[in-house]
Amino acid sequence: MALGEELQDWRSDALRLEDEVGKVVIGQQQTIRLINVALFARGHVLLEGGVGVGKTTVLRAFARAVGGAFERVEGTIDLMPGDLVYHTYVDAQGKPRIDPGPLLRRGEQLTTFFFNEINRARPQVQSLLLRAMAERSVAAFDREYRFPHMTVFADRNKVEKEETFELASAARDRFLFELNMPTPEDAEVRRALVFDTAFHDADALVEQVRPGVVAWERLNAMGAAIQRGIHASAAIERYLLDIWQATEAPQRFGVALEDVEMDRLILAGASPRGMSALVRAARVNAWLGGRSHVSPDDIQAVLPAALGHRVFFTPIYELRRQELAQALIDAIVARLAVP
Repeated sequence: MALGEELQDWRSDALRLEDEVGKVVIGQQQTIRLINVALFARGHVLLEGGVGVGKTTVLRAFARAVGGAFERVEGTIDLMPGDLVYHTYVDAQGKPRIDPGPLLRRGEQLTTFFFNEINRARPQVQSLLLRAMAERSVAAFDREYRFPHMTVFADRNKVEKEETFELASAARDRFLFELNMPTPEDAEVRRALVFDTAFHDADALVEQVRPGVVAWERLNAMGAAIQRGIHASAAIERYLLDIWQATEAPQRFGVALEDVEMDRLILAGASPRGMSALVRAARVNAWLGGRSHVSPDDIQAVLPAALGHRVFFTPIYELRRQELAQALIDAIVARLAVP
């Protein structure tokens, strides 16, 4: 089968995956699309939102639709790095036992690793997760364990700050996307979420998702084929390079934000890894839209999620990150000439 035909067949499966998740998670079409983009771009996702907006439900729904093995860890202040790797207990005969932990017990079948409330886990735990995310492997019991198909989904409660540990810049940079999942604004969606009893039982909702919509063991091959098969023109490449420079020195492009000294705003712009992530995501967005070439709309669709957490502000402005990151991205898009 030709590459173009394969990409079209996989695209149909990817869109069906979105439809399955959309049946049980309503009013979150943009979040669902961006998670799907990350999945086929083979990147990890950090999801942020208020309490009770459905972060866990959407991630569980994706895990079921993707198939393969699923593991979940609850972030707590007493969680230790070893808890991800092994589990100790006393068996019925009173003998101590050591079993593989959540990162290891599924082996190469592990496709979805869900870290709930990652900001409640200590930095040492986050550091171990970093390696697992970057290398999709971990050393334990005198051997190397690999999980090549794993995608890490983590969520973060943005409301509660007590007994939490903010993710370091290096940790956040390992996530392809950082998404904010808002409370739906549509009145009919709000009515359904409150009064339709079908949305009151998350377990029953997730069970409605058809399992194994995509061939999870081929996700890596699919992702590589998308990157080979979707092209970016020379004009698009120049546009992306301008965006990169604008994250480093926005004032050079005439970008201005209210009540901000632009020459004191940026500590560090996007990294090469961050720009590579943006390009990978834009190609997948184009593919999902049925296009063989990246358009400016594809770049702008993924730009805030891919770069918002990868531009670092000076300490005086870092406290206003949530407000300034989106404003900066919007201003860059508005100022740069679109090819």
